[in-house]
Amino acid sequence: MNLVIVESPTKEKTISRFLARPDIRAVVKGSFTVKSSYGHIRDLPRSVLGVDEANGFKPTYITLPRARKILSSLKKLADGAEFVYLATDFDREGEAIAWHLAETLKLPAQKIRRITFHEITPQAITHALKHPRAVEKALVESQQARRVLDRLVGYKLSPLLWKTIANKLSAGRVQSAALKFIYDREREIEAFKPQEYWTVEAVFRSPAAKNIPIPTRLTALKGRKLDKMELPTASDAATIVQAVRAAGSGVVSRVSVERKNKSPLPPYVTSSLQMDASRTLRFSPSRTMATAQRLYEGVDLGGGESVGLITYMRTDSVNVSADAVAEARAFIRERHGERYLSEHVRVFKTKVKNAQEAHEAIRPTSVERTPELMKPHLTEEMFRLYSMIWKRFVATQMHDMVYEQTRLDVDVAGDYRFSGEGRRIVFDGYASLYPDDAEETALPAIAEGQNLSLERCDGIQHFTEPPARYNEASLIKELEKNGIGRPSTYASIVDTIKHRGYVQLKERKFSITPLGRQVIELLVARFPEIVDRSYTAKVEEQLDEISNGKESWQTVVRQFYEPLSRELMKAQKEVVVRIPEKTDIVCTACGAKMVVRSSRFGKFLSCERFPRCRHKMKYEPQGTASQTGI
Repeated sequence: MNLVIVESPTKEKTISRFLARPDIRAVVKGSFTVKSSYGHIRDLPRSVLGVDEANGFKPTYITLPRARKILSSLKKLADGAEFVYLATDFDREGEAIAWHLAETLKLPAQKIRRITFHEITPQAITHALKHPRAVEKALVESQQARRVLDRLVGYKLSPLLWKTIANKLSAGRVQSAALKFIYDREREIEAFKPQEYWTVEAVFRSPAAKNIPIPTRLTALKGRKLDKMELPTASDAATIVQAVRAAGSGVVSRVSVERKNKSPLPPYVTSSLQMDASRTLRFSPSRTMATAQRLYEGVDLGGGESVGLITYMRTDSVNVSADAVAEARAFIRERHGERYLSEHVRVFKTKVKNAQEAHEAIRPTSVERTPELMKPHLTEEMFRLYSMIWKRFVATQMHDMVYEQTRLDVDVAGDYRFSGEGRRIVFDGYASLYPDDAEETALPAIAEGQNLSLERCDGIQHFTEPPARYNEASLIKELEKNGIGRPSTYASIVDTIKHRGYVQLKERKFSITPLGRQVIELLVARFPEIVDRSYTAKVEEQLDEISNGKESWQTVVRQFYEPLSRELMKAQKEVVVRIPEKTDIVCTACGAKMVVRSSRFGKFLSCERFPRCRHKMKYEPQGTASQTGI
């Protein structure tokens, strides 16, 4: 008997069904028992630092309470197995779980078989079982370095926040850099001063062009291109409007028609999937990843068939297997016809620095499983996300959309040039899957020299806009662009700064809270490198170097931590410890006075004898307090 260990019960169920099939067992030879570890089995302790700074930053791992019973069962199975296949996820976190399992179960090296796969399908599992490898030490050490760094930052900086701002606050290495983006944007918005400007718009018609309205905008004045801010007041615009209205007509001075192609976007990676799901489905990043996880781990299709519908969803690579491309092209040829197929196999290049090129993009495991066929087996949110992933991938091998873009200029009274443009779809191509991409803005057939009558001309008031606040999608895009975080961490970064009360979402846009402002301003003043985007990105690059075997994990941790430690010691001596504000309110538990204290949830009243008396009361800004203890 062989033992296969996965992280989740869903993967256990799906892979168990595969390995029970006679055709697969005939290929892989032997019997297999599949069991789940239910995620991580060990971690650093929560009550203490768990990192030995004086001994090479050696971490102390403890078995998680919920994992003890699971490990006992796995140990019995592993002792009786010929081989133990560690089938955890295909990333650093999965590699670390595999290593922890091997260590905790005390597996001899000759018994360990590490297997990975991009998708949970019979073919992928069969291939993985026939091509095992050893646990990659470099990947494990990269994950360990990240965990140790985050622990050192969190456990060393957080007490400083408690002393100076409020109790139970916490600071994080990557989360603080993300918070700085939101803080900087908020300051830009606060400093912004709107400027008024005007545009002049006109609508023309012509009986020769079937009286179809031709909307235009003033683009040139007396032969000179008009700048955006050139009409700063209503009177500036009114002068032009009066002159154009007085003229009453214009002459078409130029018509240009250009044929253009628009190509489909690359297949999804983690960041683009989270961004699109946020924009179009209004899913939070964590909801997107939870839904994608369910699609990846396996869906029961009835009749004893269970299969993963998408490839692994934590990836920054746009690579796609040759087999998947071939299947997609055959599907397009059969369902849409040859003319809808791209002339050549379309290959996309990963632009993210240090991307994991061995991974694949997020795609359906089979394009034959169309969203419509899968809909009866999926929840509504699974169906909507799967439809996005399926369409995005199939579109990559479809023909470009072809359209004609028409531009025309209309001269009025020799001094005023108005311009308009339209678009006509020649061939929808990939946009047959995306009707919104194929919208037309038709202009009538019109010739140079043709006279047009003026229907209306108006001045339109505008004001310059401040930079937009980040939403979840644009924040993830900013993190990816700056090399901060990795596909496996984007969702947790966003969730963490929300849950800590440092930011809030208003109309799906992030604004920094007073508490978040206090925290980031303290970090900027005392630990500027912690929140510096380039420095945080450099640390990410060094973690990648560890995973590539080019850097020692202790060296990377030491280079980061030693300057932080020095600044921390200095800050502990210099910062002003907050003193609770005294009140005349009497503690109903012991008769002492109550004082105003702060936590991440806001202000509250606490007995001045704390911790001897732990009585608390609600804080009222007017200086009174509810007499109900909390």
